[in-house]
Amino acid sequence: MKNLLFLLSTVLCINLSAQGGKDKDYSNILKSKNIYELNAFLRDAHPDEPRRSVIKPRVMQLMKEYIQNAAPGDPKVKSMQENLALLKRRPSTKITFDEMNAKIREKQIARYRSELNSGVTSIKYTPSTSQNVYVVNTPATATKAAIVNTEADEFNMLMASNPVEHKNKTVKILNSLFDNDPNAKECIVMIENNSDCNIIVRMEGVGNTKYRLAIPAHADNSIVIEKGNYLFTSIVCGAQYASQKTVQKPIMVALSNPK
Repeated sequence: MKNLLFLLSTVLCINLSAQGGKDKDYSNILKSKNIYELNAFLRDAHPDEPRRSVIKPRVMQLMKEYIQNAAPGDPKVKSMQENLALLKRRPSTKITFDEMNAKIREKQIARYRSELNSGVTSIKYTPSTSQNVYVVNTPATATKAAIVNTEADEFNMLMASNPVEHKNKTVKILNSLFDNDPNAKECIVMIENNSDCNIIVRMEGVGNTKYRLAIPAHADNSIVIEKGNYLFTSIVCGAQYASQKTVQKPIMVALSNPK
C-alpha cells in the first residue's frame, strides 16, 4: 500500500521520558557514569529503591562537573542546570502533567508575544509548488517512490496570511493561552510537525465545524478551536493519518515521518 497508517505521537503536554522504564536493564546501574542513564534510572525507579541514595548524588556531581568543564556556548549546559536545580528539590527530574503543561504554555506565550510585538511570524517556510513531491522509501523493494504533493497550493495559501490576519490570529491564541476559565467554549491546539514534509492537519467536528492548519516541516503551529469531538486527518509525506480526539483542554499533538 502506498499510503500506510502510522502511529501518532500524542504528547498532550505529558513528559514521556519515563515510559518504558520496565524494559530497561538497570542491573549494572551502580557502575554507570553516564549522566543520561543515571538520570533515567531516577525517573523510572520506585520511590523506595535503595540505590537512589547512591545514584542521585553521583548524577548531581557529574552534572556539576559537566557544567564546569563545558565549552562556551555548549547547548547542553542549560538543560544540565535545569535538571540539577530539579534534583536539589526533588527525587528525580520527572515532572508532572501540570508542570509540563505550564512550561509549554510559557514558551508559547513568549513566542506569540514576540510575534505580536514584531509583526513577524517565527515560522519560516519555503513556498512549494504543486509539482513538489514527497520522496518515500518502499520497504518491499528498498527503493524510493515519489508521491505528488497535491496539497502544496493549499498549504501556501494557508501560510500566506496578511499582517492583519496574522495579528488577529496571534491575539486570539494569546487570549486562549491566558484563559484559565474551564467554562470557556474554545481552547488551543498545537501541532508539532517533526516530519520532513509540509503538512495540513484537518479537524472535523460536529456538523459544519471544520478547521485546517498548515504546519511547515520541522516546525509547529497553533489554532484556537471550539471544544468538542474531532476527527484529525492529514497526509504526512504521502502517508494517511487519522485520529479521533476529544478536545476539552489545550493539547499538543506531534506528527513524525511515517514508518
